[in-house]
Amino acid sequence: MSGHSRKPGHHRTKATSGSRIKLHQTAPAENVSRPSDSEGMPLYAPVLVLNASYEPINICAARRALVLVLKGVAMTEEENGHFLHAQRIAMRLPSVIRLLEYRRIPHQTRALSRKNILLRDRNTCQYCGVVLAAGELTLDHVIPRSRGGLSTWENLVACCHLCNRTKGNQMLGETSMKLLREPRAFNLHTSRHIMRMIGRSDSKWRKYLFY
Repeated sequence: MSGHSRKPGHHRTKATSGSRIKLHQTAPAENVSRPSDSEGMPLYAPVLVLNASYEPINICAARRALVLVLKGVAMTEEENGHFLHAQRIAMRLPSVIRLLEYRRIPHQTRALSRKNILLRDRNTCQYCGVVLAAGELTLDHVIPRSRGGLSTWENLVACCHLCNRTKGNQMLGETSMKLLREPRAFNLHTSRHIMRMIGRSDSKWRKYLFY
């Protein structure tokens, strides 16, 4: 038996190998306002990523942003009002981070991926307009694969499970469903537009986006 006593209610985190850190969400600090769009999901709140030159280049989740800061790849420029405990220290979640080394960003279409499709469509079902968390959305082939549809920017859209089941293997003309907007490739212009759209609800982003 060890001579050390543990205080009631004290939670001990098992150490992990290497430099891995286990994060625990806690209540927000007193008198700190919480952004309405990230209520209840602070780890997935959007974070603006700046190049070393302060040019906005991406959006990522707060959890990813925190990892970049802890690794020394980026530094926090703005905080979002939430904080987490990492073992014995409390860390505020970032709202804006800046890379410490300049990254050359090619002016070309982004990689076709589920994440980028959802970002382009702003986590909105392109048939009914409902906004959902990424895990609650699917990708729908506008022209079903079984009917010759390809996995391209122009044929993939964010879709809720209900709309996906309703549409099934049908062409749009065979249903009463319509797309909210024509799906297009996610290019630099699209990315900047989405950053500004999200930035309108976060005053801390504005000085980096509206100039």
